[in-house]
Amino acid sequence: MDIFIFIVAMTALIYGADFIIEQSEKIALHYNISPFVIGATLIALGTSLPEMAVSISAATKGRADIAVANVIGSTIFNIALVLGAVFLISKKIQPDRDLFAKDSAWALFPILVFILMGIDGKLNFVDGLLFVILMVGYLMFLINSNQVEDINTELKKERFAWGKSSIMLLIGFTLTIFGADFAIDSAGNIAREFGISEWVIGLFLVAFGTSLPELTISVKSALNNNADLAIGNIIGSNVANFTMVLGISSMVNPLNVDLSGNFFDIAAAFILSLMLVFITANKLYTKSAGIVLMVVLGLVIQNSL
Repeated sequence: MDIFIFIVAMTALIYGADFIIEQSEKIALHYNISPFVIGATLIALGTSLPEMAVSISAATKGRADIAVANVIGSTIFNIALVLGAVFLISKKIQPDRDLFAKDSAWALFPILVFILMGIDGKLNFVDGLLFVILMVGYLMFLINSNQVEDINTELKKERFAWGKSSIMLLIGFTLTIFGADFAIDSAGNIAREFGISEWVIGLFLVAFGTSLPELTISVKSALNNNADLAIGNIIGSNVANFTMVLGISSMVNPLNVDLSGNFFDIAAAFILSLMLVFITANKLYTKSAGIVLMVVLGLVIQNSL
């Protein structure tokens, strides 16, 4: 029963986040806010809404393992699964942007900051505030480098109605909040039922569910021959996960971090981030690279379960 509740809760969470993003775009476009600004801020953060909702809910319930494992697991899935899938399904990837020179640091820097902050075994309010400031720096980088994600400008052609948008936003927030709440409770029950730790549940079950928006967007971008957007979405999502998700969660309630106890999983996320930098440095946007990433994902799952 808990598995069914978890699936329904994660579905509600993802659809709720999607409703919030779409209606927020409509409102911004209605008030003639630049699509460039919308793409650099709203959409850059949008795909991390499920992770944010889940981790904040976990933090308020005192379940730090799920909150932190969700971010580590999402990083692993975003690079190994999502990027691996992009490489495997793309016919040819030739990004116009020099991803190594302009973006690679953002793939690695947030997890390094996380490790340094976690040495004392806790992420507190000050750590969270520094994470949020780092996210502001990333958004400024996006704006200054003209690296923004596409938005659905077709929404502007639709007749705007405050009543409908307000209702859809209310539905979106309700689904997101309650979805996250039930997802955390059911995930905890599943962990107890099967005798496994909440860290493992957060690392794989919860993280996989919250990574589905990134998978959908990146695969769609790859099929449309927009590799820059696909890879940029993964980097941006990982930045948002460490900065906004962990940042706000630790500001809500301090999070315990066990670097030594969870060394393998954190090291896996770090190594995969290094692999992403290596791939962009050598422009290894190939099916072989996709297979290697999938193999690494399999090894991580095998060793963590």
